[in-house]
Amino acid sequence: MSFYRNAVWFVKGLQEYTKSGYEAAAKHFAPADLDVNLSGRSFMITGANSGIGKATAQEIANRGGTIHMVCRNKGRAEAARDEIVEQSKNQNIHIHIVDMSSARQVWEFAQNFSQSDTVHVLINNAGCMVNQRELTQEGLEKNFATNTLGTYILTTALIPALTNVEDPRVVTVSSGGMLTQKLNVDDLQFEKGTFDGTMAYAQNKVKETDSQQHKRCLFVRLSAAVQTSMPSFHAKMQAKLRTEAMGADTAVWLAVSAAARTQPSGLFFQDRKAVATHLPLASSRSTPQEEEKLMAALEEFSLKFKP
Repeated sequence: MSFYRNAVWFVKGLQEYTKSGYEAAAKHFAPADLDVNLSGRSFMITGANSGIGKATAQEIANRGGTIHMVCRNKGRAEAARDEIVEQSKNQNIHIHIVDMSSARQVWEFAQNFSQSDTVHVLINNAGCMVNQRELTQEGLEKNFATNTLGTYILTTALIPALTNVEDPRVVTVSSGGMLTQKLNVDDLQFEKGTFDGTMAYAQNKVKETDSQQHKRCLFVRLSAAVQTSMPSFHAKMQAKLRTEAMGADTAVWLAVSAAARTQPSGLFFQDRKAVATHLPLASSRSTPQEEEKLMAALEEFSLKFKP
């Protein structure tokens, strides 16, 4: 990443990604936005056994929503589920074991789920950052397979189910680190040059599936996951950074509030407000042609692994 983008992002992080940044923003929140009864609403959350995903699941469960936890590790998922049930007294918490880096697994899960269950809100939270270039069993670079392709396939496969329910939403947890990267559609799997896991993760989060146009479904993204996306920043600022509940607040707001439903699709949120997806003067903006090329590449990849 350029020195300029890195420096500007660091200053922004000091101001906005800290506990004090959240507390300043929260003064303008409408508390009643989250005063909702979610019984009868179904929420699928990837990576729901820890961090922001778990905190999001807890808040939704507390309000009576049915939770479908999509997790890779069964033991951790079961432990998280037990905690969520104990705190919320909500028994409608279900576990689905899926490796989001396996395109075929994601397809099979989504197709089977659509035939037997209902989902009103998909929260794409799962992500990984592998620091050495590593290929999955399907021959894909692991960061790309998990963070980008897996998210794309799950969303695409669930669109028919989502568009059959009332008030469908897709919420994708992105990363503040994405602001440091420009999308490189010609090297999505980082085959050229020196591999950098942090940069790979940030680029994976530059563009998500909300660029699809489905008028009945609200597509939104939010900034979170600083610990995963920018570990050096997290290590230096750990004591001052937000709690997991603070990190989950905007995801919950986007998933459940009536106020979020009035927002147009495709926006990027931080602290319940739509914000820019690019740093000023950072030359990180993609052209419409680059975005179209990315979506075409993801569609090609996804169809290759479709059962």
